[in-house]
Amino acid sequence: AVIFVNGCFWHGHGCKAFRWPKTRAEFWKAKITGNRARDAANVAILAERGWRVMVVWECALKGRSRLPFEDVLATCSQWLKEGRGELEIGGIM
Repeated sequence: AVIFVNGCFWHGHGCKAFRWPKTRAEFWKAKITGNRARDAANVAILAERGWRVMVVWECALKGRSRLPFEDVLATCSQWLKEGRGELEIGGIM
């Protein structure tokens, strides 16, 4: 199993914590779009090789939308034990 903990800004999460920067917009669009593409490619490669992938988003762990830490840990633990495929944990929308 592989668990990624992704920053909402750096990986362009669709939550309230992510906003496109107004300065150097072209640079940031290319950077974040590239990160998203790389993330998707890496998950596909890992899945192809038999790995299970979970993504825990920053918004699940901090800020107003965060989940109780114990709930995040319980979800991670359950996912690891059950052997399910992909899973994402994001904050409260």
